[in-house]
Amino acid sequence: MALKTFKPYTKSSRGTILIDRTGLWKGKPFKSLVSTKNSRKGRNNYGRITSRNRAGGHKKMYRDVDFYRKKFDVEATVERIEYDPNRTCYIMLVKFDDGEYKYYLAPQKVKTGDKIVNGSKKEIKVGNCMPLQDIPVGIDIHNVELQPGSGGKIARSAGTSVTISGIDGNYSLIKMASGEVRKIDSRSLATIGVLSNPDQKNIKIGKAGRSRWLGRRPHTRGVVMNPVDHPHGGGEGKSAGGRHPVSRTGQSAKGLKTRDNKRTDKYIIRRRKKKKV
Repeated sequence: MALKTFKPYTKSSRGTILIDRTGLWKGKPFKSLVSTKNSRKGRNNYGRITSRNRAGGHKKMYRDVDFYRKKFDVEATVERIEYDPNRTCYIMLVKFDDGEYKYYLAPQKVKTGDKIVNGSKKEIKVGNCMPLQDIPVGIDIHNVELQPGSGGKIARSAGTSVTISGIDGNYSLIKMASGEVRKIDSRSLATIGVLSNPDQKNIKIGKAGRSRWLGRRPHTRGVVMNPVDHPHGGGEGKSAGGRHPVSRTGQSAKGLKTRDNKRTDKYIIRRRKKKKV
């Protein structure tokens, strides 16, 4: 896929960069693999706002993507590649030889008509899914399970992948995009290839309205609020300094480590790279 640029006929089209979706399926999604998706507007199951500045947006239908890939040893044909409004990468509709249809995450270099298969000791081919113990070191993989049978959790967004960097007994050493190296049970499933739509990171929205279509509302800075509303609020005039940057609830906002899961510390071989502030 390529990027689309626009002539600046309007202020909003100046600098706008979008994804050219030529070649994707233009019809409706596969009906039996679609369900309704109600907008939550940033609220949890109690109805309380837990994610601010979320509301509105275009209506969506949820595509039931299979992250488990448990249909083993039955070959499937890629019917079409589709856009999914619920995720950044594309999805593919596959038809198994027994007539069943499923949605899978679509990796790069997969085309309509390609054959894929799930199972142990299969061909090392883009789109095939197999246990980590059957995949050679150095191969790019995505949709990796953390525990056998739990479904893919790692590397599911556009253009992402992780790499097998070694073997340690019954565990495979997985190198993440962040630089972290982690041990994962070698019986966990993973899919070969790098996920589609790598140009997603190069999009430039261009105007506030397009953010509203995506369900994002305007964001108010803490320094322009009153002290009752935010720790950064108050002061005379445009006073923005004099205090440590924190969140609305007082959590330090610049590099504070918040991970607290000692139960899984033993699986992390090397921590992620430090972010340059």
